[in-house]
Amino acid sequence: GPRVRTISSGLPVVTGFLHLGGLRTALYNYIFAKNHQGTFILRVEDTDQNRVVPGAAEAIEDMLDWAGIPPDESPRRGGSFGPYQQSHRLDLYRRASDVLLERGAAYRCFCTPQRLQLLKKEALRSQQTPRYDNRCRHLTPTEVSEKLSQGLDWVVRFRLEKGVEPFRDLVYGWNKHEVADVEGDPVILKGDGFPTYHLANVVDDHYMGISHVLRGTEWLTSTSKHLLLYKAFGWDPPQFGHLPLLLNKDGGKLSKRQGDIFLERFARDGYLPEALLDIITNCGSGFAEKQMGRTLEELISQFEIGRITTHSALLDLEKLPEFNRIHLARHIENEGLRQKLIRELQLLVEHVYGDQQVDQEVLEKEYVERVLLLRKGHISLLKNLVSSDYSYLWVRPSVSREQLQTISGEVDEIGKLVLGLMTRQAAVLTVEELNKDLRSLQKQTKETKYSSVMKLLRLALSGQQHGPSVAEMMVTLGPEEVCGRIHKALSS
Repeated sequence: GPRVRTISSGLPVVTGFLHLGGLRTALYNYIFAKNHQGTFILRVEDTDQNRVVPGAAEAIEDMLDWAGIPPDESPRRGGSFGPYQQSHRLDLYRRASDVLLERGAAYRCFCTPQRLQLLKKEALRSQQTPRYDNRCRHLTPTEVSEKLSQGLDWVVRFRLEKGVEPFRDLVYGWNKHEVADVEGDPVILKGDGFPTYHLANVVDDHYMGISHVLRGTEWLTSTSKHLLLYKAFGWDPPQFGHLPLLLNKDGGKLSKRQGDIFLERFARDGYLPEALLDIITNCGSGFAEKQMGRTLEELISQFEIGRITTHSALLDLEKLPEFNRIHLARHIENEGLRQKLIRELQLLVEHVYGDQQVDQEVLEKEYVERVLLLRKGHISLLKNLVSSDYSYLWVRPSVSREQLQTISGEVDEIGKLVLGLMTRQAAVLTVEELNKDLRSLQKQTKETKYSSVMKLLRLALSGQQHGPSVAEMMVTLGPEEVCGRIHKALSS
């Protein structure tokens, strides 16, 4: 099958951590690889030493694991085409640039940073795009030897030839960019012996046997330059597919500065990785139909690269809680995944209500599991269940009989009626049914108004004056817990 790579370069990421745009590129590469029984490769591009963030490469691999799209080959997992970190492959790039120098496809450039700075200033002053003027391209071998013997600093530049061949992009169709007309010859090997993106990428894709590259559309105009490099080496290039931009819902760039699109934030806020994979493919293209709630397996089976359009994908993050609600319900239904949620919820309850005398019984697996099953589909995040609205679940009220008697003299009668109702209703409780039952229950009292019955039950069940409806509380607590709380209040 195909060998597809995704890269985590220091370039598109301010902190070196994975954001939604990077996740989407990785996801499409993963889906494409798995759809064709191929290999998904993570390569770390750390050749720009000024931008390297310690720990960034590990963090990116951690996030791919968290998202459920782990690479088959990577710095951590290894593989037969390593090393998978560019800073460990410097020898390879130097040899490759020597080959191009020998063939005359590249040359040494001795221009000083000051001269380049001046060129840039001049260009900007005359409102032109700064570009190198290819001055060192024309040095004779003698001049080069002379400069080398003087010990001058140099970089290697690649000669951009005119007359590029068109290439067929998997998404954008036929394309070509006459790079020599708009750019100066690019640096491929810097003075510190590190390659630039262009050289490292081409060399690695060749030696790692990469067959397909799916990357962001911002690289589309550089592809002709990369293809010129492949031609100079005499290598067959991989197939390229450029993914349209991922923008926010009003068509602006996703802001990385607020840190609000980094995966760490979503993980910390309790979003499920499946919900993120679902929303970033849902707003894009490449799939036969658009429905919410797709699993990774479904995304893989429905994917067709020919269906990716060139329209930008507009991401509306306000819809993320709704996507999460659907995936959370699926996790709750699945017995294996539910066990993990039970443990998470137990920890959340201890964390939020730890100082409020939580009864150990409400932390027991059966109790927590029942809460999850009853609130499935009603919550978009697990942590919603520890919000103040749900505090009645975790903090059993201590309400005295006297407090209840101030609301109605018929405490015992109302208590008995509710206990009777609960034993009759041991089947599945629904809010609608219970509301009807509570109306008819009130009619069986002698003098207590409906609002007082509700006030009394709310106090007995939650110890609070406000919160969700009484029927909803009874459904979420379940018959056994409701009876236990009413018994307790009547006998205290």
